[in-house]
Amino acid sequence: MISVCIATYNGEKYLREQLDSILPQLAESDEVIVSDDGSTDGTIDLISSLNDPRIKIVSNSGRKGYVGNFENALKHTTGDYIFLSDQDDIWYPNKVTTCVDLLRNHLAVNHNSLLVNSEGKSLGKDFFTIHKSSGGFWQTLLRNSYSGCCMAFRKELLSYALPFPPSIASHDIWLGLLAEKHGNPIFLSEPLLYYRRHESNASTTAEKSKIPFAKQLQYRLYMFMHSLIR
Repeated sequence: MISVCIATYNGEKYLREQLDSILPQLAESDEVIVSDDGSTDGTIDLISSLNDPRIKIVSNSGRKGYVGNFENALKHTTGDYIFLSDQDDIWYPNKVTTCVDLLRNHLAVNHNSLLVNSEGKSLGKDFFTIHKSSGGFWQTLLRNSYSGCCMAFRKELLSYALPFPPSIASHDIWLGLLAEKHGNPIFLSEPLLYYRRHESNASTTAEKSKIPFAKQLQYRLYMFMHSLIR
């Protein structure tokens, strides 16, 4: 069984195209867990209008933010294979089958993506090239290459990852660190997703972080210490 986790917040503009790329790849027994963080647009109405029994909406009580919203979705999953999804990207038609095949022998998959603009037109760049992506525990800690929307993993990873440490800024690096510590994650250079970039993105593809170095070092030490006890 597959669980797809989508964290939504005022995502009405692109969400239908996202769901249209996901739902045809799922079986009747699979599920889509939508955690909504208090949307004030038509997000919930749009999802409800699909009338798809595989979609389960678990709204937050109070704003949890981007990371807490994903944690809430993950807590409600029941599937053997778990996929993370933003509210504005587009999945390739072979994303699910490709990842599930790899997850039979790997704890987690982190695949490449092609960057597109708000209209879905190619920007001529891919995520792995921009970030010089590679795996490894220390590499992930120092220069994370994991991107949540490009991750899929077996449910056993959640036994280490949940609950999230308080006040972490990124679920991507947290899940990536624990996948590196406890399993044999694979980096797949094949793109399986169109990664939409627009003015409202919650994440960034910036090559250099604008966060001060001292703050980055403090954050990585915090993540490292928490990973030791999981």
